[in-house]
Amino acid sequence: MKKLINLNQMSNATDILGHPRGLFVCFATEMWERFSYYGMRALLIFYLTKHWEFSDATSYIIYAAYTSLVYIMPVFGGLLADRILGSRKAVTYGAILLVLGHLGMTIETNVQIFYLSLALIISGVGFLKPNISTMVGALYEKDDPRRDAGFTIFYMGINIGAFTASLLCGYLGETYGWSYGFGAAGIGMLLGLIIFLWGQEYLDGNAEPPSDLHLQKYLNITYETWAYISGIFMVLSSWILIQNQEVVGNILGGLGVICIGFWLFYALVKLDPIERDRLLTVGFLILFSLLFWALFEQAGSSLNVLTDRGVDRNLFGWNVPASMFQSLNAMFIFILAPFFSMLWISLAKRGLEPAGPIKFGIALLFVGFGFLVLVFGMSISPNLTPVAWIILIYLLHTIGELCISPIGLSLVTKLSPQKIVGIMMGIWFFASAAGNFVAGLIARATSADGINVANDTFSIDQKAAFMDVYYNVGIFAVTIGVFVLLISPLMIKRMHGIK
Repeated sequence: MKKLINLNQMSNATDILGHPRGLFVCFATEMWERFSYYGMRALLIFYLTKHWEFSDATSYIIYAAYTSLVYIMPVFGGLLADRILGSRKAVTYGAILLVLGHLGMTIETNVQIFYLSLALIISGVGFLKPNISTMVGALYEKDDPRRDAGFTIFYMGINIGAFTASLLCGYLGETYGWSYGFGAAGIGMLLGLIIFLWGQEYLDGNAEPPSDLHLQKYLNITYETWAYISGIFMVLSSWILIQNQEVVGNILGGLGVICIGFWLFYALVKLDPIERDRLLTVGFLILFSLLFWALFEQAGSSLNVLTDRGVDRNLFGWNVPASMFQSLNAMFIFILAPFFSMLWISLAKRGLEPAGPIKFGIALLFVGFGFLVLVFGMSISPNLTPVAWIILIYLLHTIGELCISPIGLSLVTKLSPQKIVGIMMGIWFFASAAGNFVAGLIARATSADGINVANDTFSIDQKAAFMDVYYNVGIFAVTIGVFVLLISPLMIKRMHGIK
């Protein structure tokens, strides 16, 4: 009887390209959320340096603190959704905060409003990001062969938004003024909120509160209201932290210890041997993902600055704004994601699909190769680096991203016990937070003393600094990638049949 009910539910829900209708509600919501986020991200490093006139090193660390906090907050957003709100209410609340934050970015005259806008965006992502991914996982059974393909489709939708945002918001911001670019990002998030509110019926009840705790009261206030109040405290704390960037690093270290302690305690004490092995495996994969994001996230900071100052951006007589090159990653995902989705399904039918740990190792190899290829291109270019080498690093990094990001999201939902899947999704994004902060430290190492972004110059010393840093991180990534491939059989064994 239970099996019959599941089949009927699948028949009712699966009517668009062989996937649940709810997938495409999540697809559209996250597409517009990513439009707003990446539209702002494409401009942020230049806004910091050219509008507020911060130095290279200061801009990198502010950028690192912001992006780190963006990925820290999902730990709390995931916890509040798991315990009280459920995914649907958490995503709605997060979307509202994001709309307010992106629209606040259009005000260019007050630095405190700027920091508050960043804080609203940080907290909004904290509520939306882990829970919409959890919703996608909830639409499929754990052994559903469509699961990885569904996450890849979801990820493709994200990058359609990122692609159009980098082009439109980047062009408007650098050509007509910052407020035009940031305003376009805010309108995109508003569209995402409207779509999600309209399409909630297609989630098939998979995103509701986990219990009646949200109706219970403490101090005559419902726990649901307390959850929303917690969101306000997240905004206020982010507002303070974004202005005290060094503190963020200390917090990351402390939260990292807590996350690792929770992961190990839960795995070793709370679970049976099979679930324990699976949770330990996904924890190690999350640690390897931290390294990947530390290198991949150079795109929005040091690689963006390098493109602005050290690359010949003249295409057919038009000096393309550097921020628009942020669209390359999303464009390549848009092109390659369907191919990868079909590739994994085709290989799975033949029993040849590489398991998750192997894909992680491949991802690290490609991110390392990307930096080494760019260093080679810079070394043979006496002055400005030809734009083809920037295009190539984005291509190689995108291939790596497609081997780790959608696959990682899927593995977290498959390998984690259902009771803590939201928390583990939050820890997945926390690893991205730590990676983003490390990315800022790496980017800061590329800045040469006495050079300011606003000067629009690129000295020999700064070129040498970029090449030295990129060569070292490239070699390191390739080495770790080989190590992951070598130990992958052991990790696969401990996944106990889940791929």
